[in-house]
Amino acid sequence: MDSTDEGSGGPFGRAVDGEGAPVGRRVLLGTLALGAAGLAAAPYLQRGMERGLGAVAGKDPTGLTGLLPNGGGFRYYSVVSSVPEKGPEDYRLTVDGLVERPADYSLAELRALPQTRLVRDVQCVTGWRVPGTPFTGVRLSRLLDAAGVRSEATAVRFTCFDGAYSESLTLEQARRADVLVALELRDEPLGHDHGGPARLYVAPMYFYKSAKWLSGITLTRGVRRGYWEERGYDVDAWVGRSNGRDDAPTVA
Repeated sequence: MDSTDEGSGGPFGRAVDGEGAPVGRRVLLGTLALGAAGLAAAPYLQRGMERGLGAVAGKDPTGLTGLLPNGGGFRYYSVVSSVPEKGPEDYRLTVDGLVERPADYSLAELRALPQTRLVRDVQCVTGWRVPGTPFTGVRLSRLLDAAGVRSEATAVRFTCFDGAYSESLTLEQARRADVLVALELRDEPLGHDHGGPARLYVAPMYFYKSAKWLSGITLTRGVRRGYWEERGYDVDAWVGRSNGRDDAPTVA
């Protein structure tokens, strides 16, 4: 019999390792089962690690938790020492500035609007990436259209309920189909550590443009530099070919 025959220690018999020590069928199957269980559990372990780091980062005024390795997952940054949590009862998103119809949305009202799901790689300007990440939410263009943008408006400014962070996009950028007010991450409600209950998600740009804890959308006459842009980051933050992406900057 050759080595593939079950009776001679083939794939499910008594396999032999490199040093001639027999490995029993139960050991082999147990090893395979452990490997499969590890693969199945990996996403849950990863999310658990992310939640743990997020909880620590939320109380870390130094920002040093952002330097910790996280197994290819998200890392956590905040420009303030702590951020108040908001939920369905007290969350509000305002749309104002150069618009005909200022609006004030509750979380329930945002969830009731048509939702768009995008799956893209998240790319941080510091180098880490989270591949194939689903975000779901309301297209920003829908909120802008509902508000009635006035002709003199050329840009959109975003403010956050952390009280410090801000971002801006040109009106053309803001109207892209891949720019969302995101309410879900990985098909689950957006948690506080990830900027919930609602955040900006600008899929084709570095992640600092996707402002967390979104509270205000204001139409303006021109682009105003955001928090990190005042500190030297690019105002236009397209992820380029050097990062393995090829998003067309001017195509919706």
